[in-house]
Amino acid sequence: MGESLGKRTRRYFISGLIIFLPLSLTVYLLVLMFNWADGLFGRWLAPYFAREFGFYIKGISLIICVFIIIFIGFFATNFLGKKIHHVFESFILRLPFFKQVYPPLKEMAQLLFSDSKPSFKDVVMVEYPRKGMYSLGFLVNDTPKRITDKVQQKEMLNVFIPTSPSPFSGFVVLVPKNEVIFTDIKIEEAIKFFVSDGVVNPPEISSIKNDSSKKS
Repeated sequence: MGESLGKRTRRYFISGLIIFLPLSLTVYLLVLMFNWADGLFGRWLAPYFAREFGFYIKGISLIICVFIIIFIGFFATNFLGKKIHHVFESFILRLPFFKQVYPPLKEMAQLLFSDSKPSFKDVVMVEYPRKGMYSLGFLVNDTPKRITDKVQQKEMLNVFIPTSPSPFSGFVVLVPKNEVIFTDIKIEEAIKFFVSDGVVNPPEISSIKNDSSKKS
């Protein structure tokens, strides 16, 4: 028996929503940014351009905003700028409202726009926080011998366990190498998993494979 009209309509609606929603939100954010830039700079630029040139175009505010952002980036990447930015950021993080809002927004901006990728090597699973319960994490390095000798382990690995929804804040656990389960989940897929609080699962093509198949 074929699908009923109601089920087909629902399926079409969901398919259309999946395409329409991210596209409309992207356009909305661009319009919001355009209006914000024009509201911020337009009040000063509009009279000046009208007086000097006889016209004013809204897009001029956005162009000037882009140049200001480029200048801030240039200033913040030199030696003096880094020092000033560090002092300013330390001050911001002491303020009641900003210390809760600023860090996750900064991490999200770095995730979206930064060319540099986190120094994660692999996506792994470890039996944590108790036996029979597993946590997804990132392999970051080998544990130094001076530590493994203390617990009489031949090889251990440093595994970073993120705390959702920020994939770049969390804690490190030191796990014996033979207890680390390697996966073929990509770093980007795992980040989406953590940012979505587990709502967005890695694709089904990803599967778990044990340490012996990953490393000799």
